[in-house]
Amino acid sequence: MEKHEIKIAIVEDHRDFREGLVSFLGFSPGFRCVAAFPSVESALESPTGFEVVLLDINLPGKSGIEAIPLLKDLNPDLKIIMMTIFDDSENIFNAMQAGADGYLLKNTPPGRIISSIEEVVSGGAPMSPYIARKVVDFFKTGSPANNDYKLTQRENEILVCLVDGTDSHTIANNLFISYETVRNHLRNIYGKLQVTSKAQAVAKALRENLVK
Repeated sequence: MEKHEIKIAIVEDHRDFREGLVSFLGFSPGFRCVAAFPSVESALESPTGFEVVLLDINLPGKSGIEAIPLLKDLNPDLKIIMMTIFDDSENIFNAMQAGADGYLLKNTPPGRIISSIEEVVSGGAPMSPYIARKVVDFFKTGSPANNDYKLTQRENEILVCLVDGTDSHTIANNLFISYETVRNHLRNIYGKLQVTSKAQAVAKALRENLVK
């Protein structure tokens, strides 16, 4: 049976970096870059035909963060990985709150880019290790949450795993439950927290100090 080919689009205004990504993905089995745009505006003109977007933040016209809800409105199943030089807490938090599914720095090794694309398609929230640390550091001083989301003990355990960057399959193995059970718990967690993605769940958990 032929392996599913992941179709990717790139939104990046620096031509050399954009073309380098296109070339790299072209030589990666199971991946195909089907579109490369220099701006958000050009990407919005052709928002279909791809499953994953590698999206820069600092772009001419609309920023990458502004683009996230616009692209997802046109294609709700789209997975968006920020790929940027910005490693400050404000950009990280704003991107996650806007609905980004992952956050990588531009110096991310090629192999990690590939694994991140696979991870996000599987429902994960890939981040560069440095970014994950920044997220935790940024929210460490958050005040205790006033909201009681009535998460069960198991849901709290899984939320802690998400904050630690653990993928769903590993959570299942670590907690000795099935992958489908993890997915059911995630749906319940998203509903109670009123979020729609792992990245948003992590952001809310850290911002409101829901995990210790």
